[in-house]
Amino acid sequence: MVTIKPAGDQAVTVEFADRIDAAVNARVIALADALKARPVEGIVETVPTYRSLLVYYDPGRIRGAQLMPLLHERVEHLTEGGENTARHFRVPVCYRGDDALDLADLAEIKNISPEELIALHTAADYRVYMIGFAPGFTYLGGLPEALHTPRLAVPRQKVAAGAVGIGGAQAAINSLSGPSGWRYIGRTPLRLFAPERAEPSFFRAGDMIRFFEIGADEMAALERRAASGEAIVESEAA
Repeated sequence: MVTIKPAGDQAVTVEFADRIDAAVNARVIALADALKARPVEGIVETVPTYRSLLVYYDPGRIRGAQLMPLLHERVEHLTEGGENTARHFRVPVCYRGDDALDLADLAEIKNISPEELIALHTAADYRVYMIGFAPGFTYLGGLPEALHTPRLAVPRQKVAAGAVGIGGAQAAINSLSGPSGWRYIGRTPLRLFAPERAEPSFFRAGDMIRFFEIGADEMAALERRAASGEAIVESEAA
């Protein structure tokens, strides 16, 4: 049952469920897309999360009490699969050297070789559930169960942008350098957040990702190209 309730005096949250589930997340994104395709006067922004949609509004143009029944109506008329078409990406990752902060330790914990761990990680299809925590930070579902691992007991003070991590049953890509308790096994040269772009966050909720391994030399070359503003990763057909 969908629940809609106030979130402060300028937003409401539309909660679709109390669990993490791809079908639930698809409905969240479908509502966001529907509101983009047919805007409601007064809505200024929508933020998809794992299981809910946060809807910001201008109280000078619409009141929360007016908005909530309109959102209920939109939810009731959502079509299966929504209006969203997932984009598919192949994302390069270097799993070697200083980019593989926790790879060796995690392989030892799992009693497998680093190569087997990389093979498991690159064989999976990952869903972008949400963008949050930091601008462009990408939360991913689809991590193989064999790689599920609790976060570090003591967070690191600084992890590089582009670091590819594991935290419990989740995977993620770090968008900006900063502290983190995730376990990082590689790094991508892709710039997840660039404020000069028309769409600053590279990924959107609902996108699909598959990682592939690159070496240190290719990593360095792709980082130079990305720093110059070149698009090093393009969307693929499903």
